[in-house]
Amino acid sequence: MIRLLDEFRCHFAMLRKHTIGLTRIFYTDHLRRLGKKGGYFAQTRIMTWAICAHTARHQNARSSLSHKLSRPHCHDQYQIFGFNSFYLVILGGCSSFLIPELCSNYITCILITLAINAILCVSLNLINGYMGEFSVGHGAFMAIGAYGSAIMTVKILPLIPFSLSSFLTFPLIVVVGGLLAALVGIPLALLSFKTRGDYLAIITLAFLMIVKSALENISYVGGPRGFLGIPPLTTLPWVYFWAVVTFWIMRHFIHSKWGRSIVAIREDEIAAEAMGVSTRSAKMMTFVISSFFAGIAGGLFAHQIQFINPSSFDILRSTNILVMVYLGGVASLSGSLVGAGVFTILYQILQPLGVWRMVTMPLLLVLLMIFRPRGIMGYQEWSCFKLKE
Repeated sequence: MIRLLDEFRCHFAMLRKHTIGLTRIFYTDHLRRLGKKGGYFAQTRIMTWAICAHTARHQNARSSLSHKLSRPHCHDQYQIFGFNSFYLVILGGCSSFLIPELCSNYITCILITLAINAILCVSLNLINGYMGEFSVGHGAFMAIGAYGSAIMTVKILPLIPFSLSSFLTFPLIVVVGGLLAALVGIPLALLSFKTRGDYLAIITLAFLMIVKSALENISYVGGPRGFLGIPPLTTLPWVYFWAVVTFWIMRHFIHSKWGRSIVAIREDEIAAEAMGVSTRSAKMMTFVISSFFAGIAGGLFAHQIQFINPSSFDILRSTNILVMVYLGGVASLSGSLVGAGVFTILYQILQPLGVWRMVTMPLLLVLLMIFRPRGIMGYQEWSCFKLKE
């Protein structure tokens, strides 16, 4: 009896949402505006999209209710390779302290680079994969974060009359670099309101060139000679911490209302706007979050190699991030991690090839696009990156 009442309540709620949604479609100002511009075809496309969306939501609610009533709740959603992901995170944190003591500096440097690449990859995947835009200027946000954090470390902190522990100052320094990058990402978000696809790619490419040229002509940060004297504060535990925080925030953002909004924008921006999605707010939030974590990666990168110059953040840097995104798979947190790992390891394995390495890497990407266009894990996720039902 209780089960029948629950099913009846679920049916009634879905029917009510279905009716309200269709009413919004009929009487929204967006539909009137789009109807005047696109005529009957635009109205028909929006109506069909709305009916399919509400029907799919109704079917998902029924299947979810039946699933919950048929078997008890379990925690398999948080398992990966048969292990609980929480314990894997704790094990990885402990390993990040042990690996520098047990392994060579070369292995530690590769792992640090892999974690930084993973942060860059997942931040760009938020724009290119989940929102469906095409940005090629991600290296500019990385440069702003790197130079901002380096200025904090070398120029500003020495002016403080009392000394602070690097354990307390380094997170603040990295966050400042991320905030500067997020602040610069706001104008690009505003430009994305009117442009999409190839036009947005041209704008982001121009933005990358502007940032690089500006850094080359500012003597305060060394100009084309580069920025010297950066202390080696980036360690394996710190980059592991920031990688875990990045993926945790990205996972919750993607499964929030903002994440569903950017996925709707990717599928059909006009229909999403007609359904009541605030496309401008979603784009603004996405660009700010993506640029913030790109700045975080830039700050970690600057304090790893201890020297940065504008040439470190040219078009090749942005291209490498794009390769990692499409190699691992678009719209996938798991793909971002896999793409960063495969790219970093292959980059080291192919070092003996010298210049031919730059030929081999694009060739592998071309073969991957031919036989698996979505990437290794495109639109797929490991269970540890999914939220509980």
